[in-house]
Amino acid sequence: MTRPKVRVKRIYDDPSADDGARVLVDRIWPRGMSKERAHLDEWLKAVAPSTELRTWYKHDPDRWEEFGRRYEQELDGDGDQAEAFARLRTLQNEGRVTLLTASRAVDISEAQVLAELLNGER
Repeated sequence: MTRPKVRVKRIYDDPSADDGARVLVDRIWPRGMSKERAHLDEWLKAVAPSTELRTWYKHDPDRWEEFGRRYEQELDGDGDQAEAFARLRTLQNEGRVTLLTASRAVDISEAQVLAELLNGER
């Protein structure tokens, strides 16, 4: 049995019936978003990159590849990040998962790195 593909969406996008489990993966709650409007199943803020890594990255497209490599190293460690990543894997084994982020550039966000890892693309 193959795992369902993990998708990435902006939290500001309307939920859809085929989202499956909707999981916010940002450390900080998105500005202007109510918990009711978010329609979240979980908020796994522990899976987000460290503050140091986020500050270094600044969503600079030129740093995307290095950001992904460093973030993957963080996820491979012990502790809360690794546990939260394992939780995402469990959710994926149970059905479709949509990772949500407030990032404007979803394609170079931490959610994209997570999706690539979960989908075996990284």
